Amino acid sequence: MTRDDALDSIEANIQNTNTRKHLFATEAIMRALARRLGQDEGTWGLTGLLHDIDVELTADDISSHSKLGADLARELGASEEMAQAIACHNEAHSIPRQTLLDKALYCADPLTGLIIAGALVRPDKKLAGLTTDSLMKRFDEKRFAAGASREQMATCREIGLELEEFMAIGLKAMQKISKELGL
Repeated sequence: MTRDDALDSIEANIQNTNTRKHLFATEAIMRALARRLGQDEGTWGLTGLLHDIDVELTADDISSHSKLGADLARELGASEEMAQAIACHNEAHSIPRQTLLDKALYCADPLTGLIIAGALVRPDKKLAGLTTDSLMKRFDEKRFAAGASREQMATCREIGLELEEFMAIGLKAMQKISKELGL
């Protein structure tokens, strides 16, 4: 499977611009985490890019979200490891997260929301001036980016990263693709 294959599937299955931006942001974070943890950047990036490929297709039945996504990824040629990570990122299925890839995708998924919210409250609405310190302060504000699960992000410790380093990696990764994200 190539990134172009994944992008074609996104084009076919995802109409919402914000969902597409979330996929690109998750891909960037996963690539950065792979570099930091000595893993395969291509595999991790594609897993992040495809993890919500079914979100619009399963909108009426969220309980099937990620199972269909894993199947779609397999059809594109994703490895079983990638499909497993996609399937288990949705807690509704109670599929245990076993591999480093599973755990990384799980904690990276909500981080994009916290970072985007952090940028949007800035006067310039840009990622460039956003800092890890600012995100760490916002992390403790339960109402800020309320949909971004703090508990889920905090599982970054399961991949050997403290929260501050994890956030710094994610922020830097998203800053590198800020034009693509419109931030």
